[in-house]
Amino acid sequence: MKRLPVILIVDDEKNTREGLARALQHRYDVRLADSGAAALRVLESEPVDLLLSDVRMPEMDGLTLMKRALARVPQPVCVLLTAYGTVDAAVEATKAGAYDYLEKPVNLDRLETVIQRALASRAMESENRRLREQLDRRFGLESIVGQSPEIQEVLDTIRQVAPSRATVLIEGESGTGKELVARALHQLSPRALGPFIAVHCAALAPTLLESELFGHERGAFTGAVDRHMGRFEAADGGTLFLDEIGEIDLSMQVKILRVIEERRFERVGGRETLDVDVRLVAATNRDLRRMVEERRFREDLYFRLNVVTITLPPLRARPGDIPLLVDHFLKEYAAENGRSVPVLTPDAMDALTAYSWPGNVRELRNVVERMIVLSRGERLTVRDLPSVIRERVRERGADGPGGGAGLSLEENERRIIRRALEATGGNRVRAARELGISRRTLHRKIAAYGLSDAGRTAVPPSAG
Repeated sequence: MKRLPVILIVDDEKNTREGLARALQHRYDVRLADSGAAALRVLESEPVDLLLSDVRMPEMDGLTLMKRALARVPQPVCVLLTAYGTVDAAVEATKAGAYDYLEKPVNLDRLETVIQRALASRAMESENRRLREQLDRRFGLESIVGQSPEIQEVLDTIRQVAPSRATVLIEGESGTGKELVARALHQLSPRALGPFIAVHCAALAPTLLESELFGHERGAFTGAVDRHMGRFEAADGGTLFLDEIGEIDLSMQVKILRVIEERRFERVGGRETLDVDVRLVAATNRDLRRMVEERRFREDLYFRLNVVTITLPPLRARPGDIPLLVDHFLKEYAAENGRSVPVLTPDAMDALTAYSWPGNVRELRNVVERMIVLSRGERLTVRDLPSVIRERVRERGADGPGGGAGLSLEENERRIIRRALEATGGNRVRAARELGISRRTLHRKIAAYGLSDAGRTAVPPSAG
């Protein structure tokens, strides 16, 4: 049975209170209170959808009650009643958070209309809040998985930079998650309720890119039969993400620089200057500094973009995060495909850890999805891995870089830690950073595997 909305009627006049209850009790679950204090006791005992309160009451007036009710979770929507209706009182009530304000004696038809609209507004706000929470989970910091020092530094920078208006440049190889970072910056910013518009610059020819970014007027060129809104205009009040900005030619770079500096532009073929409020986030897998030196990228635009730089490490530089990512993707794609989460055998995880991942996190995501879709049992083994991964790991061998797919999990981990210590000359801080684990974890594993002297150069005895 569908739950009726709960309405709390608060009025110190008994006749008014009970009369309103008789009018509403057939469509709503009504509660009554004769004072602000009694109303607060009801609010503490159960959730209330709508508070309908008189303004003039002894001890605690309706405005005070409403403010205290709105401080509760979940918030009721509030409608106030008074026999002393004035414009000033109405303004004060709505500023304080009232949905609406009705005069006594109450017109019951008008009251019913206001209640229906107020409850519909509350339901819409609740749905919007649920959708925002989903977006936060999907595109917030929860979407960036990893415990390595490099990823923790990325997360710290996102938290610090997101509330500002600063332009951000995200650097990293293809597949490292640059768009996820851009979306997280947007979701954690004051612009989260505004649009997030992404443009993949490498996918558009220079002639099309200008129209795509700035829009065009009807008749601006052959085929322009209607006015077209560009991405800068569409992103007004939100965030514009320019992916692979290093692919944009010099003439377009000049126009983008002008928008960043002046916050205004004209559509292609138009004369009207449009003002926009856009936060720009750019990303590249190219070395923009070298492109500046080679005069293939404008230095002034580079400095405008490079206010804050976030560098994403390749997956091969943080192998300690691979098990976390695999677990994350297993749960995600098992849920999407209506499957129980399968168990990945240690030898399969060893093989995934040993692989170099040229396609980075994107490649790992695709591999896990493929394994989920094609698997027939509740266990995923080496046989369920794509042949390219099995062959690549076999070619590198147990003693190759990152090898060890044929060893047990403990033996493989011991070899990886020994190699890291040898590569860093026994420097445990650097070794922990390379492995993507904490120093405390590294110290514990060194003791467990008897690697205290690994990587340390013996000091020759002094002569004489």
